[in-house]
Amino acid sequence: MSERKVLNKYYPPDFDPSKIPKLKLPKDRQYVVRLMAPFNMRCKTCGEYIYKGKKFNARKETVQNEVYLGLPIFRFYIKCTRCLAEITFKTDPENTDYTMEHGATRNFQAEKLLEEEEKRVQKEREDEELNNPMKVLENRTKDSKLEMEVLENLQELKDLNQRQAHVDFEAMLRQHRLAEEERQRREQEEDEQEAAALVEEARKQRLLEDSESEDDTAPAPPRPATRPNPTAILEEAPKAKRRAESWERSVGTLSSKSQLSNLVVVRKTGDQTTQQGQRVSCSGTLHNGKAADPAPRTSAISSLSQLGAYSDSEDSSSSS
Repeated sequence: MSERKVLNKYYPPDFDPSKIPKLKLPKDRQYVVRLMAPFNMRCKTCGEYIYKGKKFNARKETVQNEVYLGLPIFRFYIKCTRCLAEITFKTDPENTDYTMEHGATRNFQAEKLLEEEEKRVQKEREDEELNNPMKVLENRTKDSKLEMEVLENLQELKDLNQRQAHVDFEAMLRQHRLAEEERQRREQEEDEQEAAALVEEARKQRLLEDSESEDDTAPAPPRPATRPNPTAILEEAPKAKRRAESWERSVGTLSSKSQLSNLVVVRKTGDQTTQQGQRVSCSGTLHNGKAADPAPRTSAISSLSQLGAYSDSEDSSSSS
């Protein structure tokens, strides 16, 4: 078991390597290898895009009669992932790249074509300079002229950068900061004004609602006090002034009423009802403009006559 790990095997003294039979294999033998797509390609059969790095189980073979500096060139066979069409490409050791051969077209070859064009132009120029010394002088003149143009363009760019270098970036930043602060202050003032307007509108709305509620709950206006008698206003007519007599000053007017007589209401009887009707008729005549004696004066005169009659009766009884 230990001999499988050693580097040198045991060869017997009578070992002859020429007697070992050699295995004869065909030169175009194909091997199955696992590889990734070396570039982006598109299938010509179905138009499927195959991106760089996609893995395939490919068949590899050696291209016959093609060698670059002793290096063999290999060809690979893969199948499209959609239509299973066969696609082949081979190695390009001269450009350290791969070359599309059959079944697909290579994508994004602009950079490669540009490089190939540059190499072709450079090779043609070298061939011309090798056989024509005047061409060498002409190419050198063109190169020097191109170099001068490049230097002039570079100087213009430097001058432009110097002019831009005099710009005070601190002042620009300061101005921008001030403008930003002014904008923020203006926005804040506008927000405050809007808030104040909303508050004022809400206050007015609340006052309007309060006034409407007060109007709804306000008590009815007090009604004027009703008079005890609808025709009592007729009795308040101005009384005629009369001359006061000496005996009335001492005794007083019999028909005078107290100031608080309106506060006490006397229960009416049958006779009072009759007298009230008479008063209503008398007031009606006064309202119509007819002359009539006032009721209080009549009652006063009758009472005075009764008092005089009473005094006369006492005198007669004393004389008898």
